[in-house]
Amino acid sequence: MLTDQVASRLHEHLARVYGETVAGETTPRLVAMLEDFARRHPQLASADRALFDETDVVLITYGDQVREPGRPPLETLRDFLTDHLGRTVSGVHLLPHYPSTSDDGFAVSDFGAVDPGLGDWGDVRGLASDFRLMLDAVINHTSASHPWFVRWLCGDPGYADFYLEVDPSTDLSSVTRPRTSPLLTPTWADRWVWTTFSADQVDLNYTNPDVLLAVTEVLLGYVAQGASRLRLDAVGFLWKRPGTSCIHLPETHEIIRLWRTVMDAVAPGTLLITETNVPHRENVTYFGSGTDEAHLVYQFALPPLTLATFHAGDATRLREWAATLETPSPETTFFTFLASHDGIGLRPVEGILDPDEVARLCADVTARGGRISYRAQPDGTRSPYELNSVYLDALGLAGEVEPNVDRFVAAHSILLSLAGVPAVYFQSLFGSRNWAEGADHAGRDRVINRQRFARTTLEAQLADPNSLRRQVLDRLLARIATRTREPAFHPGAAQSVVDGGAGSFAVQRTPQAGESSVVCVHDVSGRAGRFRARPADRLPARGRLVDLCDGSEHGVEADGTVDVDLPAYGVRWLRTT
Repeated sequence: MLTDQVASRLHEHLARVYGETVAGETTPRLVAMLEDFARRHPQLASADRALFDETDVVLITYGDQVREPGRPPLETLRDFLTDHLGRTVSGVHLLPHYPSTSDDGFAVSDFGAVDPGLGDWGDVRGLASDFRLMLDAVINHTSASHPWFVRWLCGDPGYADFYLEVDPSTDLSSVTRPRTSPLLTPTWADRWVWTTFSADQVDLNYTNPDVLLAVTEVLLGYVAQGASRLRLDAVGFLWKRPGTSCIHLPETHEIIRLWRTVMDAVAPGTLLITETNVPHRENVTYFGSGTDEAHLVYQFALPPLTLATFHAGDATRLREWAATLETPSPETTFFTFLASHDGIGLRPVEGILDPDEVARLCADVTARGGRISYRAQPDGTRSPYELNSVYLDALGLAGEVEPNVDRFVAAHSILLSLAGVPAVYFQSLFGSRNWAEGADHAGRDRVINRQRFARTTLEAQLADPNSLRRQVLDRLLARIATRTREPAFHPGAAQSVVDGGAGSFAVQRTPQAGESSVVCVHDVSGRAGRFRARPADRLPARGRLVDLCDGSEHGVEADGTVDVDLPAYGVRWLRTT
């Protein structure tokens, strides 16, 4: 049974969203749902799982990323990851594995099923037995083929108001758009529906509490199947109110707070991760007070900022931004990454990079074979929304033909050194290049970094020790393994930025329990030289520094200054002894 305190808190959430009358009708239904879930899954209520620690590194992957004849792709993926990653990577973010009609899985046609072309729930649970599993909760919209939408179109009273029917004459000019496609889409029943992302992705209507209950049941189902982390896809768009921006509205935050209360009550240790590809100052609002909304917030500013840093050979912008980073409580941290199944978002650096710097970044990436996706502005114009490229090619500099592995590893070393739970995309970990032919064939630029592989082909390339894939994989796995052994890289360890000049990016990480701190230094200039700076926390004058990357030893000057040689795109993670 839920405690009276939890039931009261659920009622408060619902009342803030729907008012007291609807809350009074809805709370008993929600409580009954949760109590039934708790009875069927008592082991989840007593799960003893740390929120996160330094061993947490997540791989982002599609369920059919690696294929072989005669086996479900999810089964193949599990074997492939076990063979090539061992226990170096602790978590897997499995991109949407549900039946879907478009957008590589993000137009879900059945929330409760596994695409039979990928496997079944047993295969998903198998992944969860080997890795901390993060599943996508694509709960802003459904496919236009979803049974809920079909029943809504047919006038089924049980699905009345499940979707947003809007008069096309309504003034929606204030609505924030992530795409250039029409916001409203006509249906065969001559009804116009809200479609934030595409005509095949129809937005759910959360003003109907039945929708909230149905989606809550979906989330609980994912937890029951082994998910210990839930990625709330595009959650900022959840609540719509014409005349507003329809993003980050108070009701959206309250619904996230309700889901936090739900998970804390029946599956403590289940982490909520908000995916909001927006300016950094908006993004961090999803931490709430630090105990009531997301446990992790996607660190969307890091990918474009790191890219701009290496293209300019100047870490000033990155250093200034990193110095401002903080989270509101030990229960929160950033979900840090450089690449994902999506492109490299540009909205997150609004107010951080100047428009001309963004324009140069677009030019640099397109010169290396990348592409640009746009979004619609209220005045009818369009602006760059994201860069479409694998990160390896996006990092390429003018005149280069082959990728620079040292630069790529240095960029990922920055990712791994910063406070947060780091995630590495499959294409990055395995050294993929832009898949232009795939994007051209699909007619969608985002496909450029979504290539799938035959297992035999990929493993043949990995078998060559001199191949790009093998070099990238070995070096990134070695750097990840170094991180996971050091308490200084716990997401909650203190972080302070060290100013060693424009050509390098450095942070000091200091654990709370008194273990040695680590000064992480990364050259971004591409020129060999020396790094000389005094960390914020003065180091012992007679101490020694051991480079965790190559084992070399370095001294500390009497005033605590670090002075070390730094190769071009070199990395030194210096631990005090």
